[in-house]
Amino acid sequence: MPSTGADTVRCKEDNALSLSSSAAQAAHAGANPMSALQTANSETLLAAILKSLDDDKGEDIVQINLRGRSEMGDYMVIASGRSTRQVTAMAEKLADRLKQDFGIISKTEGKEAGDWVLIDTGDVIVHIFRPEVRDFYQLEKMWQPGVAAAR
Repeated sequence: MPSTGADTVRCKEDNALSLSSSAAQAAHAGANPMSALQTANSETLLAAILKSLDDDKGEDIVQINLRGRSEMGDYMVIASGRSTRQVTAMAEKLADRLKQDFGIISKTEGKEAGDWVLIDTGDVIVHIFRPEVRDFYQLEKMWQPGVAAAR
């Protein structure tokens, strides 16, 4: 039986769908860098944040599991930089890496002053302090397990 024009169109559609299906499978397998956006969970995000802070010579990096303790996120990370310039640079680089690697546009507060920068990624809250400011607020003590507010 001779081929009709409708068969040719259907064949092209089938090929296009097959290609789209293959691309979707490749993206799901990690071939596409933007696939991290779909597979980024709080543990993956936490690992990327810790690596970024370590790469930028962050000091006294602490991670706190907030699951079951707060609705604001799954983890909190607290780190120190030696100067306002380092604190600001670490925050800028972290925000840029999260945008490039995961497509996350994080909310940032305090970058202008550089004493304490808050980066909210949704699942992970990051605080980067100058050491004096961190000692003053002692934020990690508030979130230590088993510590009740005494007032």
